[in-house]
Parts: sequence; C-alpha cells; structure tokens
Amino acid sequence: MSTTTTETAKPASVPAVTTKNLGMRVNGKQWHEPKKAFRPAAGLTSYEKRAKDRVAHALVKAKVKELKEEKEAERQRRITAIKEKRARKEEKERYELIAQKMHKKRVERLKRKEKRNKLLNS
Repeated sequence: MSTTTTETAKPASVPAVTTKNLGMRVNGKQWHEPKKAFRPAAGLTSYEKRAKDRVAHALVKAKVKELKEEKEAERQRRITAIKEKRARKEEKERYELIAQKMHKKRVERLKRKEKRNKLLNS
C-alpha cells in the first residue's frame, strides 16, 4: 500500500509541461528563435471568409472611388470658375481698350451686338 501512495505522489510533483532542451545552436546564434516546420496549409481560410473579405474589399474600393470622383469634380469646378473669371476679365479689358478709342455709346452698341451674336451662335 505504501508503494501506491508514493507512485501517485511522483506524477503530481513532475511539471505537466516539459520543454525540450535543444542545447547550443551550431551557428552560435542563441538569441534567434528556433525555426518551425513550414506548413503551407496552416494559413488557409474558408471560402465563406474569403467571400466576405472580397465583399468588404469591394465596398471599400467603391467608397474610395466615390471620394476620388467627388474630389476631381470639385477640382474641375474650381478650374472652370477660374477660366470663366479670366475670360470675363479679358473681355472687360478689351472693352476698356475699345472705349479709349471710340465713343461710349458706340462701345455699348458693340457689346449688345456681340451678346446677340453669342446667343445666336450658342
């Protein structure tokens, strides 16, 4: 009976997790982690997870595309506003040059005539 009590006491005193002592590394670089076996199937994911990831990626891509289009539209709006402003300024300068040479009423008549032509041509 005494043998059974000592046998049961021994397994309880031995640690459950035993670490394998590998000894010194051949190349002397003990600070590196030991390499593990290459298991290419370890990172495989299920089809459902890949499908969900694809859908989420597509949503993100669509949102990014929408934001880029919004930004480009704003940029184009600013560009057209600047071009229109420059055109108005050039036309005003041209009329000022004409006004220096001609009478004021004649310049106004020319403006009206050009506006009519613009409306007809557009």
